Amino acid sequence: MNNGACTPRSYVRGEYQVNLQSLFRWGFILAVLGLLAACSAGGVKEESGPIYWPKPPEQPRFVYAASLRNENSLKSLSAADKMRHRISGYIEKKEIFMKPFGVAAHNGSVAVTDTVLRRGYIFNFWRKKLYTFGVVGPEGVLVKPMGVAMDEQQNIYVADVGMRKVLIYDAMGMYLRAVGSAEDFDRPVGVAVTADGSRIYVIDAGGIDSQRHRLVIYDGDGQRLAIVGKRGGGDGEFNLPTHVAVAPDGTVYVLDGGNFRIQVFTPEGEYLRSWGKVGRNFGDLARPRGLAVDRTGNIYVVDAAYRNFQIFNPQGQLLLSIGGEGLEDKPGQFALPAGIAVDERGFVYVVDQLFKKVDVFRRLPEQEATEIMATEAVYR
Repeated sequence: MNNGACTPRSYVRGEYQVNLQSLFRWGFILAVLGLLAACSAGGVKEESGPIYWPKPPEQPRFVYAASLRNENSLKSLSAADKMRHRISGYIEKKEIFMKPFGVAAHNGSVAVTDTVLRRGYIFNFWRKKLYTFGVVGPEGVLVKPMGVAMDEQQNIYVADVGMRKVLIYDAMGMYLRAVGSAEDFDRPVGVAVTADGSRIYVIDAGGIDSQRHRLVIYDGDGQRLAIVGKRGGGDGEFNLPTHVAVAPDGTVYVLDGGNFRIQVFTPEGEYLRSWGKVGRNFGDLARPRGLAVDRTGNIYVVDAAYRNFQIFNPQGQLLLSIGGEGLEDKPGQFALPAGIAVDERGFVYVVDQLFKKVDVFRRLPEQEATEIMATEAVYR
């Protein structure tokens, strides 16, 4: 029927080791129903127990937390559901996405753009609701939404290639206003915003025949402040840039995809430094497709060739890589990763366009990581 995906197996959870065979003694009917449901429905199999990066014996820094696919991703399961899913390893798979691209997150709200469905989604964890935005007019209708950003008020900024402007929505997805116009951009693909919304950074990717490969800076009212760069390979020049991110101290990072590097600028757009090169080794870039900065200033870069994301310090030194290529839809295995975001709590959100989901990873506090190491040592 399959390659053994529905075969009972052992897993470690906290301080306890449980064998599924023993659960059959008291939950035989429930177990069989769960297993049959998983196999017959073509469900997705999760790895048993927590999944950490890096793997033991190294001290873990991140753990897989969840996958966002639909509104059910926001809801708490009943005790019976949890037991059935634990026994069967089954995850409900009813995606709302067709081709997700960008993701942004802040204070329990996650915004995701879909370039094919021409809309955005808001996963609101406080309300446990899923909202759709950018689909009704007369204004604010999305045509080809790509990059997305969020300020501390949870206002959402969407770079729309079809509209050739940045559209801004409130926390509930209600349209507020737009920044830029068709005269300002060739291909606005990436956007970032400061926490207070006072600066908006937009990537204009130009095109094959265009020299307008650049970073455009606006104030919070939509007044243009500066245009940075042109097409080229020199300092402060770009070749098919795709993403931009702002660090807590205001430092601006641009993913210069065609030059296989990250460029760093002041808040005003003055060039500071760059790092990165094309290659096959850890720390190199091959097909970079996503960029984010966390609260400590570390930089996260998605690479679709390596099917992972790499974490660098502000000096460009590689700290950790998470994920890898996977032909099966499993946590931390990517087929076509794209956008990435990091919220103020250290949760990391990664879009996978082929598997039509957003994988969520939680950064582990030092004490929790130490306790996990002690627990893992017992079973090694």
